Amino acid sequence: MASERTFIMVKPDGVARGLVSKITKRFEQRGYKLVAMKFMKADEDHLKKHYADLSEKKFFPSLIKHIGSGPVVPMVWEGKDVVKQGRAMMGETDPLKSKPGSIRGDYSIDLGRNIVHGSDSVESAQKEIDLWFKKEELVDWTHPLQNATYE
Repeated sequence: MASERTFIMVKPDGVARGLVSKITKRFEQRGYKLVAMKFMKADEDHLKKHYADLSEKKFFPSLIKHIGSGPVVPMVWEGKDVVKQGRAMMGETDPLKSKPGSIRGDYSIDLGRNIVHGSDSVESAQKEIDLWFKKEELVDWTHPLQNATYE
C-alpha cells in the first residue's frame, strides 16, 4: 500500500468548542492511522515559522494572535492519499463555502475561526510535521484493521 503522512491541527477555537474528539473520529472512521498527537500552546516564533507563507497577508498578525491564544492539538495522520483526502474532509477554508458533511461545513461558520488546519501538499506536510514533531514522537505501527481498510 502506498502511504503518506499529513499534518492536521485543531486550532484554539476547535479546542475551546470541544471538537478535538469529533475531528479525530472523522479521520479514524475514514480509516486513517494516527501516528502522533499532542496538546500544547505554540509560541509566536513557532507560529511565524508555520505560517511563514502567509506573512505578507494583511490578516497575518491576527492569525498569529488567534492561533497563539490557546492550546492546539497538532497531529500526524497516515494513509493512502491522506493529504488530499484530509483537505476534502476538512472542507473549504471559508466554512460558509464548505459542504455539509465536511468538518468545517458541520462545525464552523467564520473564516477566522475555521477550527482546523491541514497540510495542502505532501511537501508542506513534511515541513509541518518536522516543525511540530521530533522524529522520535512519530510512532510507526501496524493498525490491526489495516487489512479491512486496504486491499
